[in-house]
Amino acid sequence: MSSVRLIVGLGNPGDKYEQTRHNAGFWFVDEVARQYGVELRPETKFLGLAARVQSNGMDFWLLKPTTFMNRSGQSIQALAKFYKIPVESILVVHDELDLPPGTAKLKVSGGHGGHNGLRDMIAAMGKGFMRLRLGIGHPGHRDMVVDYVLKNASKSDHQLIDDASYAATKVIPDLVKGDLAKAMQDLHTQN
Repeated sequence: MSSVRLIVGLGNPGDKYEQTRHNAGFWFVDEVARQYGVELRPETKFLGLAARVQSNGMDFWLLKPTTFMNRSGQSIQALAKFYKIPVESILVVHDELDLPPGTAKLKVSGGHGGHNGLRDMIAAMGKGFMRLRLGIGHPGHRDMVVDYVLKNASKSDHQLIDDASYAATKVIPDLVKGDLAKAMQDLHTQN
């Protein structure tokens, strides 16, 4: 398995969206940046906020696209192309309707499942990237999905999502080493 060299959190830029469920990917990247003591800075050539993590022999990039969700692929492709990072070495972190809050699951490849950020990433770079799916729960009916993901999470749901994100940060060293099997086993037995 390829080692992870780029971790991308999907979300929408701006205060209006900061606490919405759709920004769970951004929350994760912010937590990783905090843990590794790096600051995400605006990078216009990458259409996002980026930081390089170099710690304990690990070397990887963090990215929060500022293109809005449905154009995330442009930002990811720009950074990946510049640093010659293959699609297999990219971990995309996103909100997942099909998992309850408090759940985090790793997955390799697959479709977009109606997620516009994943749809744009697949259009830009293909399906071969890894995903970290952060459960946000489902509103119950597909007609309610857009409003649901663009609304702020309740305090209890936000805490569950934060807890799952924190647990998922603990498998980053394994992902960077290319040990996806160990990362999956460790993460999936916690959830």
